[in-house]
This record gives sequence, structure tokens and C-alpha cells, in this order.
Amino acid sequence: MHTSHEARHTPQALAAPEWWRTAVIYQIYPRSFADASGDGVGDLRGITGRLDALDELGVDALWLSPFMVSPQKDAGYDVADYCDVDPLFGTLADFDELLAAAHARGIRIIVDLVPNHSSDQHPWFQAALTAAPGSPGRARYIFREGRGPEGDQPPTNWESIFGGPAWTRVTEADGSPGQWYLHLFDTSQPDFNWDSEDVREEFRRILRFWLDRGVDGFRVDVAHGMVKDPTFPDWTPDPQAASMGGDATPAPYWEQVGVHDIYRDWNRLLAQYDGDRALCGEAWVSTIEKTALWVRPDEMHQTFNFHYLETPWDASALRRTIDDSLTAFSSVGAPSTWVLSNHDVVRHATRLGLTAESPQGAGIGPDSPGLPDRSQALQRARAATALMLALPGSAYLYQGEELGLPEVLEIPDDARQDPTWFRTSGERYGRDGCRVPIPWEAHAPAHGFSATGRSWIPQPQGWGEYARDGQRHDADSTLSMYRRLLALRRTHRLGEGSVEWLDVKDLLGAEAAEVLALRNQGVVVLANLGADPVALPAAATVLAASTHLPSAQHGVERSSVGGAAALLPSDAVVWLVSPESPEFS
Repeated sequence: MHTSHEARHTPQALAAPEWWRTAVIYQIYPRSFADASGDGVGDLRGITGRLDALDELGVDALWLSPFMVSPQKDAGYDVADYCDVDPLFGTLADFDELLAAAHARGIRIIVDLVPNHSSDQHPWFQAALTAAPGSPGRARYIFREGRGPEGDQPPTNWESIFGGPAWTRVTEADGSPGQWYLHLFDTSQPDFNWDSEDVREEFRRILRFWLDRGVDGFRVDVAHGMVKDPTFPDWTPDPQAASMGGDATPAPYWEQVGVHDIYRDWNRLLAQYDGDRALCGEAWVSTIEKTALWVRPDEMHQTFNFHYLETPWDASALRRTIDDSLTAFSSVGAPSTWVLSNHDVVRHATRLGLTAESPQGAGIGPDSPGLPDRSQALQRARAATALMLALPGSAYLYQGEELGLPEVLEIPDDARQDPTWFRTSGERYGRDGCRVPIPWEAHAPAHGFSATGRSWIPQPQGWGEYARDGQRHDADSTLSMYRRLLALRRTHRLGEGSVEWLDVKDLLGAEAAEVLALRNQGVVVLANLGADPVALPAAATVLAASTHLPSAQHGVERSSVGGAAALLPSDAVVWLVSPESPEFS
């Protein structure tokens, strides 16, 4: 068998690779993970009580979505105090206990940092409301005079990500209509002015506070924002652009070069601490090549590969994105990251089966077009995960995806929480469907999420069929597949490896345009995205597969039984090795 002549992609190797270059990082959305207090909202003690399950899963680190003091207008992404725990989630002592318990298991902790905006309840913003226009207190946020003879028109035509205008007018201390403040998200989330040295120094203090407590890094919210075009031009988005910052011409509040000075400053600060502390950016950037600018050696260490998340289930498109990602990130000495789900997007166990578009953040519901067949979507999601975890670099998992959780569509209108739902008067469902509390035990109150049975978003009928306790000892369950893949990924050190594309015709003996074939660290990965099954190479041994393979058993049989070649079904991925030869020759 011959390999293709295309470039071999190898992440830059160091003598002692930092942990984040190859880590599998598990995102916890605290309010939906586990509730120890019984109030129906997940909390830090709930996470601590479930650490053994995550250790058993085999992840390297946990990213905790915000748990700081907040009015919870946007589920904690509106922070009023960056250096304390909201009582809804517990106390600083609870956090310290969680951190120590995770570290005792060899699991690192990454906390979410929200530097683009604060809550309107933050003491700084409350002071800014009473401060005079042009004062230092007001300069910590972005205040501008309105347009029009009376100043009663917003300073620009910018739209909020959650819908509606991105500017709100304030009433001055004397009762007169005053300036407008910018909020790229909800009205309750005023944007910081990063030209202010007060803001820069405050975030240095915040970083030191959590680093001194022992955290291993930060996920940085809206890392593509923070700095705005100083001319504040009007801008109309491309109606075809589906993601934040996804237009061919980026918005004047995304991708501004000034953000890079901020991250260089933070990189220097983190370098003062031992243990390879890491920054990971949530950067929705217009191209993969531009995304790589966020992870140059003196800036962030990782950034989410949203281009991979948004790639359709298509063999040529996936191969192109994988190639482009490895080329772009390796060009700056950074690992590529891979991600399929998070708290802002439709879960991939539903999304990959949709036959209609699903714009980022808009969400889907019972009346959305193109809703998928649930079993087919899960089959495709399992295959996508098996492909993703075979790639070199670092991978991110979102809580519950290891259970095969789908997007919840049937949420009563009066139970919805996302600001997007309210700011668009129900035109967009928002992100509640991927945030429903996860099931632990099939027959417990709230399926084990809360002993009282309370749940801040109602769990749907049938949620118990996905419960962890029912999947733990089922070899064919989604949970068992994740555990198997993560163990093999570690054993074969796939995160440190490289992608070598293989000639499908040589490997399979037939043309198969919708089949991807690659090798990484001696493991051959076949992904069948076509409609028809394909016969596997007879000499190979199956390490793992995303679904049942006719005539093969995971890890114990060759890929042929009784002379009949095993088949790789449609929407399936298999990991293979050959004890005779890595070439299967």
C-alpha cells in the first residue's frame, strides 16, 4: 500500500511537551452538571462529588464555565465580582476543595474568564452611571454620545449578538437623557474599554488571584472581541454569515489587532507561574489562518477550532479543514484543537443530522426545519467523535456528549432562560437546549442531577435512557465508546502524533470517494461518510469502532471472520492496527 504524496502534518514537538498540547479537556457547565445543594442548580460541591466519573472517563482537564458572582442574566457570563464564587454555586472554600480533589486525581482545572464585558451590577459600572461624561470612571466602559440633533439615536447601527441594538442610553445624574453605552451582548453586559489602563491592571489582578489559588489556566470568553475599531463605523453583517465574526469582512468589533497586545501581556504574566499555565481563547475568527494569530508563541496557548466544529459531515470538507487547521496552527508552533459541541451550539448528536442550517447561538426547537432522525444523528455524532479523537493536538468535550445527549427541543416557553429567546421575542430559541441538566441515574429524582428532583431547566421525558449508570456496563454504549477511545488515544499517544493521509483505493481495493483514511502513530483510521458500507482490510485488527461492525468484535478479532471481510457501515469510523505490518502489506 502506498501513501499519498501530500504533506505530512506534524505538530511542533518540544523536549518536554506542555500538557495542553495534547490534553483532552472536558467542559463543565456548572449549573447543569450536578446539584449537591438540592436547589435545582448545579454547584461546585456537585462537581467534586462526581470527579470519580470524570477520572474514569479519562479526561486530562476540566474547564468550568463561569461560577463567579453574577446576577445570572446570562447564566454567569455577566460577572459582578471576578474574585469570588457566587453563592448559587458555593464558596471559595468549595472551589479550593474541588481544585485539590481534581489535582489529587491528576486532573487540571481551567476557569472561564469573561473580559469583554461585566455585569451592569459590577461596582465599576454602577459608579460609571453616576459619573460625569468623560470622567475616568466612565472611561472604563465604552460610552459615546448619540447621533441626531437630540443625541437620541445610537452612536452606530451595531446589533447585539442576542438580538436588538448594541447600545443603550442612560439617564444622567440630573435626570436628563445621557450618553449611550455599548453592549455587544445583553443590555445587562456593558463592554469594557480596553484602552483604559484601569481595566488592564484589574484583569492582571484577577488573573493573579486565580493563579495564586492554583488554577491551571483560563478559557477566555469572546477572545476575538474586547478591542473595537476606534472610528466606530456603521456596519451591516452579511446575512449569509452564520457565526460570530464569520463574515468575509469582519465586524469592526471583532478581530481587531489590539487584542494581541493584551494576550502578550497575559502570556508574560502566566509565565511567572510554574506548571505550564495555559490560555485558551474563544475566538470566532473569519479564517483558520487568522485564528492561528491568536496562538503565536507569545500569545495564547490554544484557541478553539470553531471552523472544525462548523464543517459539514462531508469527506472532502473535513479533510480540507483538518489539513488547513494543522498547517495553520503548526506554522506558529501551536497545537490544533478539535471540538464538536459546547454550551453555545446545538449538540452534535443532533446538529450533524440536521438537513437545514443551524446558525451559531440561534438554537433550534420543535418548529425548526430539517430536524433529524435521532438514531441516525447519534450514529453520525459517534463517528465524528471517533474521527476527532484520532487527530493530533488537543480535544474538547462538552458535558453529556459522552452519554450521546441530543439537543432538547421541547422546552416550555415559560421555562426558557437564554437572553436570545427574550431579546428576539421568541424568534430564536437560543441555547437552552444544550444546557439541560445531565442524567446520572436513570431512576433517581432528576435522574441523579439533584436529590430533590429540582432542575433549573426541565429534563425531557425519556432523559433517563441516557443516564450514566445504564451506560457504564454496556460495551456498546456511547459512554463505553468514549472511555475506549480516550484510553487508546492515551496509549498510542495520538495527541503527539501526525496525520498521514492514506490512499483509499490502495487500502480498500476499490474507489470510495466518501471514505477518509489516515494514519497517526501507527493507528489507521477509516471514516465512512458515504451511503454504502465498505469492506475493511483483511489483515487489520480492530482497536475500536463508532458502531457495531458486522463480523468483528472490538479489539479481539481481525477485520475478517470466516473469510468474509468485515464491513464499515455508513456514518461510521474504525481504528485499526496490524501486528504484521503498519502498512497492512
